[in-house]
Amino acid sequence: MAALSACKLATRQVEKPWGRAVLPAPFRNPGSEKIGEIWFEAETGPALPLMIKYLFTSEKLSIQVHPSDAEAQAMGMASGKEECWLVLDAEPGACLGIGTLRPLGADELREAALSGEIEALMDWKPVTRGDFYYIPAGTVHAIGAGVSLIEVQQNADITYRLYDYGRPRELHLDDGVAVSRAAPYPAQLHRRLDFAADQLLVDGPLFSLLLTGDAEARLDGTGPLTVIPVEGSVRVEQPEGLLTVDAGECLAIDPDSRFTASSGARLLLARAH
Repeated sequence: MAALSACKLATRQVEKPWGRAVLPAPFRNPGSEKIGEIWFEAETGPALPLMIKYLFTSEKLSIQVHPSDAEAQAMGMASGKEECWLVLDAEPGACLGIGTLRPLGADELREAALSGEIEALMDWKPVTRGDFYYIPAGTVHAIGAGVSLIEVQQNADITYRLYDYGRPRELHLDDGVAVSRAAPYPAQLHRRLDFAADQLLVDGPLFSLLLTGDAEARLDGTGPLTVIPVEGSVRVEQPEGLLTVDAGECLAIDPDSRFTASSGARLLLARAH
């Protein structure tokens, strides 16, 4: 990234059975398939340490879990997966399932996943625009229907499904139960945001995330700074011309490089540690 200084990340629309045929602005689905996720990826060079996604749901996602770095590395993978969610919009009654209503042992968790009782044991939290949740590795979780959110995560494609409402997709009960810490979600990891206020949302140990309108703000860490315009746009002066990145797009920039923000812009800045 240092040699590149700044680039607009490529956008990939990902079809999901729980996605939507009609996407909210500024996105557009040119086909009729259900789009559930929009990924931002570097087209050249190594993969970025963080993955940024938009998610749009018309049905519940599977009840799932991710391993920690140590657990993933013990199985020969580069890293585990921790993530966080910022809710941009939610239909009336929309919920996120985060943690379980009470602690569950491994045997009880497996039996509940097999019987479907796990759905009733999840803590389904009603959400609205501005809800923010950090999801540590091992948290049993699911995203409900009628939610639009931004997800910032470690860039690892490692998800263990525990339950999928009868959909014909593979489950991963052995691996999933082994890494699950099925327990009530710590209340301090949830915040209600005022989008107009600058707030440090995550401060390590794996990454940092800041909501701001200040293009001069910087985050400690390693590797590129990822800039996600939630509202407005950002611009970077380059030898070949002006690079503009609007809401619904994503910028990766060397932390020593500069960018400017449009008046009233609201930005998420993310950087791996």
